Amino acid sequence: MEKKYPFYFRSTVTLFGIMLFVYMLFVLKSILIPLAFAMMIAILLNPLVNKLQQKKIPKVISIVIALVVALLFVAGLMFFVSSQVAKLSSNMSALELKFSELFRNLQLWFQQHYSLSLAKQKELLAQAGDNLKPLITQTLGTVLGTLSVIVLLPVYIFLILFYKTLILNFLYEVFAERNSTKVGVVLKQTKSAIQSYMIGLLLEAIVVAALNSGALLILGVQYAILLGVIGAILNVLPYIGGLIAIALPIIIATITKEGYSTQIEILIAYLLIQFIDNNILVPRIVSSKVKINALVSLVIVLLGGAVWGLSGMFLSIPFIAVLKIIFDRVDELKPWGKILGDEVPVYHKGQLWNLRKRRKKSLSEQVTSNG
Repeated sequence: MEKKYPFYFRSTVTLFGIMLFVYMLFVLKSILIPLAFAMMIAILLNPLVNKLQQKKIPKVISIVIALVVALLFVAGLMFFVSSQVAKLSSNMSALELKFSELFRNLQLWFQQHYSLSLAKQKELLAQAGDNLKPLITQTLGTVLGTLSVIVLLPVYIFLILFYKTLILNFLYEVFAERNSTKVGVVLKQTKSAIQSYMIGLLLEAIVVAALNSGALLILGVQYAILLGVIGAILNVLPYIGGLIAIALPIIIATITKEGYSTQIEILIAYLLIQFIDNNILVPRIVSSKVKINALVSLVIVLLGGAVWGLSGMFLSIPFIAVLKIIFDRVDELKPWGKILGDEVPVYHKGQLWNLRKRRKKSLSEQVTSNG
């Protein structure tokens, strides 16, 4: 006879297991982050590798060609951004001069309206700088981590694609043969969800970059294309990236233009673009296969940021989407799959149960009265 443990014991063990799992994710992030990105990119490149192999190209050469295509795409994007940054750096001295003038005017405004002396302002700024040092250190750590990801990514991607059959056989053999159909469905839907998510993100970024750059060009903001592309890249980070994307062109407009009308126009234009993105692009392009509700998306993005930083914020949505696919295929975990999804029922279970009780009661009363 199977022994059943009390609820408080099972919940404690489950909570401890989750805490241990999150701790291991945090400790091993330098290894797991590039591996997670490599798995996503390998799944994205897998159709190209398969097509090349169908044309009788050897497996190793097919993988190398797919990697070269991906690297050329990334190199082209980096060249475009760096060329735009070079234009910005050529006018950096004029921007610094304008920023210094605005900063002095701001200091005088605080001194006149709040009786805050220049010495006191410098003291507050020094304190703020001390408080920002840990954040700067963390940011530098993130940059160094990103460099390690760039070095390890091609190696991981090549090995994952090369040993794809071995990995798939392992996943099938771990489970009993009677579950092979469910395993196949989960793997197929996981591959489809990740491919849809990555391609959707790329298409969304292109459209948002075009909308951002077009709006800034119409408003006459300097470095419009650079700011538009940076805004589209930042938009990949859910919720938080959009705020930074709006702040950058407003700062540039404040430095390069007189008055504040352009800043208000930028805010209106970007809010309109965000509305289009959230209500048209994301539901139709990005979230066609990754259907996670907004509450879970926000929480999981913040949790991903707390554990893995910016990389965790990006990886959190496909990670939770894969979990939902698995939960939906396991009977005991289906309630967890429902809480992650975006389908909102009209009635909750308590209301349905009460409704059934009332119907049974009314039927029994009718039988009694007829008898």
